[in-house]
Amino acid sequence: MGKTALTMTREELRAYQLYKKKYAPPAEGRRQQAWEVAQVAADMLRREFGAERVVVFGSLAHAAWFTSRSDIDLMAWGIPPEKFYRAVAAVSRLSPDFKVDLLDPETAGADLRQRIEQEGIQL
Repeated sequence: MGKTALTMTREELRAYQLYKKKYAPPAEGRRQQAWEVAQVAADMLRREFGAERVVVFGSLAHAAWFTSRSDIDLMAWGIPPEKFYRAVAAVSRLSPDFKVDLLDPETAGADLRQRIEQEGIQL
């Protein structure tokens, strides 16, 4: 039989609370914020850097995977190579609350690109 809060020692209860805080699913509001940041990033990538297509993938695209520590993963097609690293810098500055990662489909592995094509969500 498992322990309950009434049968745990103080140390066990504290460890459990820290575990829950670190790994518990986030409030839906945080995920909604992440979607808003992703949309702003996609709009900026199209407008300022010439992206033709932007896809979100990873934990934001899969609600069950999203945690309080999740970042925003994007892949953008059509950004000229000479603008790509400026685009990376621009999206990484969009939000103090989220790390935003931008991948170049030209340098990503074929397996990753295929998975993003199948599971990603176009913005």
